[in-house]
Amino acid sequence: YTSAGCENKKMVFLFNDTQIKDEGFLEDINNILSSGVVPNLFGKDEVPAILDSVRKPALQAGFDETADALWKFFIDRVRANLHVVLAVSPIGDSLRNRCRMYPGLVNCTTIDWFHTWPAEALQEVAMKFLAQVEFSDDSYRLKISAVFAEMHLSVIASSSRMLLELRRFNYVTPTNYLELVKGYRALLAEKSTELGSSASKLANGLAKLEDAKQQVETLSKELEVKKVVVAQSQKDCEDLLVQIVSERRIADEQKKQVEADSERIGLEAAECKAISDDAEADLAIAMPALEKAMEEVDKLDKSSVSEVKAYTKPPALVETVLQAIMILFGKPTDWTTAKKVLSESNFLQQIKSFDKDHVSSSTSNKIKKYIEMPTFKPEEVKKVSGAASALCVWVHAIYIYANVAKEVAPKRQRLKEATDSLAIKQASLKEAQDALAVVVAKLAALQVSYDTSVGEKNRLREEAEYLEAKLDRADKLVKGLAGEYTRWQSSIGEYNSALIKVTGDALIAAAFLSYAGPFETSYRTQLMKNWAKSVATQRLPVTEGFNFTKFLAKSTDVRDWNIQGLPKDDFSTENGVISTRGRRWPLMIDPQGQANRWIRNKEGAKLRIIDLKMAGFLREVENAVQYGFPVLLQDILEEIDPALEPVLSKSVLKIGNREVLRIGDKELDYSPDFRLYITTKLANPHYTPEISTKATVVNFAVKKDGLEAQLLGIVVQKEEPNLEKQKSELVIRVAAGKRQLVELEDQILKLLSESTGSLLDDAELVDTLQQSKITSEAVTQQLVEAELTEKKIDLARSGYRSAAVRSSLAYFVLDDMSRVDSMYQFSLDAYVDLFNMSIDNSRVGSLDVPVSKRCEDINAYHTLAVYKYTCRGLFEAHKLLFSLQLCLKIMETQGLVNQDEFNFFALGAGLVDRLVQRKNPGDDWLPAIAWDNVTEMDKLAGFQGLMSSFEQMPRDWKAWYMSGKPETEQMPGDWSIKCSELQKLCILKALRLDRVLFAAARFVSANIGPEFVDPPSFDLKAVYETSNCKTPLIFVLSPGVDPTAGILQLAAQMNQRLENCALGQGQAPTAVRMIEEGVQKGLWVFLANCHLMLSWMPTLEKMIEALVEGTPHPKFRLWLSSSPDPNFPISILQRGIKMTTEPPKGLRSNLLTLYNTISDEQFNRCHHQSAYKRLLFALVWFHAILLERRKFKSLGFNIPYDFNESDFAICHDLIIVFLDEYPDRVPFDAMKYLIAEANYGGRVTDDWDRRLVNVYIGELFCDECILSEKFMLAELPDYYIGEEGDLKHYKELIRAMPQTDHPLAFGQHSNSDMAASIDDAGNMIDVLVSLQPRIIKAVDEEAVDPLAAQCNDLLQQTPDVFNMRQVKDKLDSRSDPDPLKTVLYQELDRYNKLLSAIQRSLSTIVKVTAGLASTTAELEDVMLSLGQLKVPKLWGSTYPSLKPLGSWMRDLAQRIDFFSGWVDDSLPMCWWLPAMTYPTGFLTAVLQVSARMNGLSIDSLSYETPVQISGDKLSISSYPKDGVYVSGIFLEGATWNFTGSYLEESRPMELISAMPIIHFKPVEGKRRQGKGFYTCPLYMYPVRSGSRERPSYVVSVDLRSGKFSSDFWTKRGVAMLLSTSF
Repeated sequence: YTSAGCENKKMVFLFNDTQIKDEGFLEDINNILSSGVVPNLFGKDEVPAILDSVRKPALQAGFDETADALWKFFIDRVRANLHVVLAVSPIGDSLRNRCRMYPGLVNCTTIDWFHTWPAEALQEVAMKFLAQVEFSDDSYRLKISAVFAEMHLSVIASSSRMLLELRRFNYVTPTNYLELVKGYRALLAEKSTELGSSASKLANGLAKLEDAKQQVETLSKELEVKKVVVAQSQKDCEDLLVQIVSERRIADEQKKQVEADSERIGLEAAECKAISDDAEADLAIAMPALEKAMEEVDKLDKSSVSEVKAYTKPPALVETVLQAIMILFGKPTDWTTAKKVLSESNFLQQIKSFDKDHVSSSTSNKIKKYIEMPTFKPEEVKKVSGAASALCVWVHAIYIYANVAKEVAPKRQRLKEATDSLAIKQASLKEAQDALAVVVAKLAALQVSYDTSVGEKNRLREEAEYLEAKLDRADKLVKGLAGEYTRWQSSIGEYNSALIKVTGDALIAAAFLSYAGPFETSYRTQLMKNWAKSVATQRLPVTEGFNFTKFLAKSTDVRDWNIQGLPKDDFSTENGVISTRGRRWPLMIDPQGQANRWIRNKEGAKLRIIDLKMAGFLREVENAVQYGFPVLLQDILEEIDPALEPVLSKSVLKIGNREVLRIGDKELDYSPDFRLYITTKLANPHYTPEISTKATVVNFAVKKDGLEAQLLGIVVQKEEPNLEKQKSELVIRVAAGKRQLVELEDQILKLLSESTGSLLDDAELVDTLQQSKITSEAVTQQLVEAELTEKKIDLARSGYRSAAVRSSLAYFVLDDMSRVDSMYQFSLDAYVDLFNMSIDNSRVGSLDVPVSKRCEDINAYHTLAVYKYTCRGLFEAHKLLFSLQLCLKIMETQGLVNQDEFNFFALGAGLVDRLVQRKNPGDDWLPAIAWDNVTEMDKLAGFQGLMSSFEQMPRDWKAWYMSGKPETEQMPGDWSIKCSELQKLCILKALRLDRVLFAAARFVSANIGPEFVDPPSFDLKAVYETSNCKTPLIFVLSPGVDPTAGILQLAAQMNQRLENCALGQGQAPTAVRMIEEGVQKGLWVFLANCHLMLSWMPTLEKMIEALVEGTPHPKFRLWLSSSPDPNFPISILQRGIKMTTEPPKGLRSNLLTLYNTISDEQFNRCHHQSAYKRLLFALVWFHAILLERRKFKSLGFNIPYDFNESDFAICHDLIIVFLDEYPDRVPFDAMKYLIAEANYGGRVTDDWDRRLVNVYIGELFCDECILSEKFMLAELPDYYIGEEGDLKHYKELIRAMPQTDHPLAFGQHSNSDMAASIDDAGNMIDVLVSLQPRIIKAVDEEAVDPLAAQCNDLLQQTPDVFNMRQVKDKLDSRSDPDPLKTVLYQELDRYNKLLSAIQRSLSTIVKVTAGLASTTAELEDVMLSLGQLKVPKLWGSTYPSLKPLGSWMRDLAQRIDFFSGWVDDSLPMCWWLPAMTYPTGFLTAVLQVSARMNGLSIDSLSYETPVQISGDKLSISSYPKDGVYVSGIFLEGATWNFTGSYLEESRPMELISAMPIIHFKPVEGKRRQGKGFYTCPLYMYPVRSGSRERPSYVVSVDLRSGKFSSDFWTKRGVAMLLSTSF
């Protein structure tokens, strides 16, 4: 704003939606776009400066100088200069929602939608990038660009297919394409250089070996000549040596004489030295005094002498000093003479050079007198004259020296004599030495001659030896590297061939690196096949059977990865290559944590591990970027913090010689050693294109082969530890050996390439080569032996493979359960622990058991252990599903599952054309949908003849069909004998869906054992005993169940202190404190209702991670409870032990549960015990009935309600209060109202459900209940209130009741169980279908895609849309009532939208399958639904329906036919009400027609609904006088007696029956329900509660109740429907 407004600069503000950390950002963007004013953008103190900066240009532009005018000018200038560019992704709902919330994003922008690049654009871009790349053939450039385009488009098609089949999202953007092209350039250059260098090294090595071969012959000849020369040289040396020995003897004698003389003279010289030293020592006494005197004399100068000389009459001491001097000088001692001497210019020189060595004795004696004078002391003289003092010192010194010299003189004489004698002798010695030197010189000359001769001889011998060694080396080299010579020749050819083919190889490898990461094995294989075909089509050179892994990874590296924890299957190896060689950082989809573990082992101690929930994670990243540490960002969800965007996109800038990365406002030096790995535990994350393009998404989800290998290792480790130890050691040894081989060969080639000149000149090199060769041969031999041993070990290990296969299969079944409920998360680590435990516990009896038998034992034990372990954490509804899925997968591995038969069991008949269908032989008892199933089954190989069997034996089939338990009965004919278990299941599903759950249990029991349909009972203590202090125990809650009491009871039993906290707002600090205290002190902590504080769950996740890594108190336990929630942290679920809690099933269990909550004190509290005990039992029965009635689905309650024990407790207290307050007469009406309307009724939101509750309470709370000795609670004799007794008596009474509840106990028909069972079976099959991989069968390319064929069939069945103009033209000429015309127009508008949506989506899917269009989220849902033969949600929005796709399409055609008849012919005489999307609108329109016709207010009208005697609309031959005849209505929960025209009990096996035509007749006034009538609600479809947007209720109809009361039909749940579910 400052730049654009104040500085008048043109600015662009580019904002990406990945930068939206807070939705509030968009509020500012919206303001910028719409008005330019962003509130509070500038502080009050900043505004004056802004106004001042624009004041001058504002005045020039003609604006006022007011603050408002200047601000307006500033904003106008900003809007003129600021160009806002928003880059947003259309994926998901975000853009749509943001556009709704911030209209400026649409109104104030020009939308530029970037679509998928066409093939031409892709080619053009590739050509641009390849322009600078050198190819052997220029035509390659165009061909490669064409292949690039095909690759990119094929990946888009595969992504659409993967989304359809696996529901996995993968976005392919131009960024991926640019990465492909850039990656290809880099890879081509790298591999070309690598191959060229390898070929060059080998060629150089071969050349050196060839040179060595050629030198062998030449060397042999040279060696012979050299041997002769060496022999002659040896003889000359020996002759010379004889002469040298003779001369040396003479020289040695002379030398001895000279040495003796020299020794003697040396002794004399030592004596001279001693004399000299003695004399010198004596002189040394006098020398210091003399030297001191001379120093004093040196200080004198002419002025000092003049000072003395100046005296006319010198002082006595001065005169005395001069006298002494004159005596030494040998002159008179008078002052005149002295003064004269002083006056001499060289006086001081005379003093200094005085001959001290020749002072006579007389002179010395004369001086002595002076010396001995007490006053003749320098210090005394100094008092008079400094110069005289110095001269006095000199006199003293001369005197001392003269006396010493007298003593030394004889010694000097002796020294002189000795010295003279020594000189003569030394001269004589010199002559002798000179003579010796001559002899020595001659000897030296001879020695030099000898040495030269010997040197020559040695040189010649060395040359010969060298030649011999060279010859030996050449021989060794040629023979030793003969194998390499042959192999290298072959390898050079391979390298040269690879250099040619690298053009195509690098092309496929670059595509694989760029695109293959998110795909599973089958997709990768197909992509590689397609790419290879494209490359071959363009006639580009490529390796046949190209292997991506071998091309980009060394086998030694792959083995290292395996040792570090990467699974050994090809899929995992490919992932390893993509992760380490990709140009972008890898983002690994890693639900089982395998990639995480591999990266940790691979990178070691340097690795920095972070997650987005860590405080300061960005600081860790910054340090790693600077110092080159690898970083593992783990456990991300579907979004990555925008702060990491520069790191993710590698936005490295070059500033001078520095590489810089900007993170936020920091500019960091970028280390090339920095690496980033990202992992997520989400099994199927949906990453936006922005993330997908910046990171390489790699699917690391564990695969069957990889897991099998791991589990095989575990079982062999347990069973044959030595074998597994050998295997592990061998793997490491083989890996090390192969690496050493590669290193040795590299070393040989390196030494050969680095050697200069002749190879044979370098002995060290040849020795190294020889040693390398020996080592190489030894390693090769070891490898051969190791690989043979490995094969033997693998053979022995393979005996246990069946155990690994079964355990791997069980894990994947277990893992699939997370798709059923988000809380069913199981970690691979926990599963491996369970497998280990199974291996240990399955070992019974003798240890010497055959391997096959041992595997059977392990499989049996482990499969059951998995079942028990899993059931503990599954809801009841999913336990049989898990058993069935496990059973089917086991049978599938054994080849016992026919896929077509299973598809029929899962999906049913599908689309059936009833026009060509054979007639139903049992149309009076066999429903049309069942006959559809039979006709479709007859087309399968295993069921051929089934239709004929029905036609030939209809009675037998009817008997089987009508039996109570058909799954246990023999089927007609030989069908029971010739059908497999799965085929029997298919027949039962086709005819008796209600018995499928029971049959599925029998199926599981028959194939894998009855124990797999008998879930273990819940034992909290047993669960606790399997836990430890690091394992959270998680209760997955069901409505109305609280596990707190159970935990408190166990804590009391274990004498363990329990801290309890119900999570909610503000409870986080309490929970943290409890956990911290519990970890230290060993307490139990129970955090209830975690689903209410999901925002705090990441903190809890961190605390649990800290527990795992730390050492908590051994007694500590963390208990959690949560309702199922998809946002509950996966890591907590995977680490924890999960337990489901569900309310007790059955009346008996519920009754006992409630009675167990009543204490003896409570039971005896009421004063009117007789009435209290009976009413209490009635209330307990009432509560249990309401809870258990829910199992009948819509026949039970329209809306299922969660009644709980608190409802019962309040009503229990209410009974006691009323009985004590009104002892004379029990106030039943008040009780019934407070219980049924206020308390239980307070939860009931549906009026028809409230009617049911009142019926039950009315039957139970009555005088008969209190007065009757045996008050019957239901039509069955087992349920009654007996005679009075204590609390124990009533519990015994309850225990005597049946364990399974008959529908009559609820007032329901026996068919109601069937309806509930059909619902449950349908739900289970739907979930089973969702667990199956949606893999389309591989077909040849000419064959029609099955999805496309299905869409084309549906398109043919879809009616055309109505031409509304033609419809209005037809209707305008008719006298149809206007309200009905309005209804028609509205209905046709809705149907036109539906038909258009159907046609559009089907035709687009056909294009998508052909690769001509891209898919959308809506289209994905449509494709998924079509694959499951369900009605897509997009189509189902016009009117609600539960019909499968085939029935729905037929129903749609009927609806359109009805309206076509209305438009083309006239008003129908009998209206098919189900055709209306809004039947209430139609019925209101009918009332409106009647009101206008009779001149009445519409509000005063209501309907009478007389039921006609026929259901055939052809029986209606005229219009009614008023109102309409309506057909197409069904009755649920009862049947209609056409003869007597009343309700009657449903016939066995008949869930829904047809109603006759009903006359909806408008009448004035509100109708009253007469006695003998049942007010029956009419609903649009079987879901009676409808939805919030579309209620299902239409209207109520009074029906004659027949032999039974209205309450009877209310308990039956009787209702009418406009549409069924089949």
